Amino acid sequence: MEKFNRTMRGYDTEEVKSFLDQVIQKVEQMTADNKQKDLTIKSQENKLIELSKLAEENQRLRQKLEQYERMESTFNKAIVMAQKTSDQMRLSAHKESETILDDAKKNANRIVNEALLRAEKIELESNMLARNIRVFKKKVRDIIESQLEVVSDLDKIEM
Repeated sequence: MEKFNRTMRGYDTEEVKSFLDQVIQKVEQMTADNKQKDLTIKSQENKLIELSKLAEENQRLRQKLEQYERMESTFNKAIVMAQKTSDQMRLSAHKESETILDDAKKNANRIVNEALLRAEKIELESNMLARNIRVFKKKVRDIIESQLEVVSDLDKIEM
């Protein structure tokens, strides 16, 4: 605290005025500082509100990102499952085609064998028929020749 010199009527008015001027300057300076601090506080509050909004937006985006990551994981699992199913179907189709091919080869072999047997049987029957025809022709010739001999003998007997 400041002490003033005493004069005849109390304190030295010049010192008091000088002191009051200093107090006024300090109060004005403090008021200006307070106003500046209030502006800084308002600015910081606005920034805080913006940061709060950004934090909320960031949180919302993180939730969406987590949701998309879960969806991606699900899609990846589905793709892997589809690939496995596709591979199994391909393997199954390959096995089935091999089975069908084997069956077809067996059937073809059976059909060829049956055809060969039938052809062999027909050839035998054909050979037998040709032999029977030769025998029949020989018998018919023999009969005709014997009949011709009879006719020839009849011609000799003529009366």
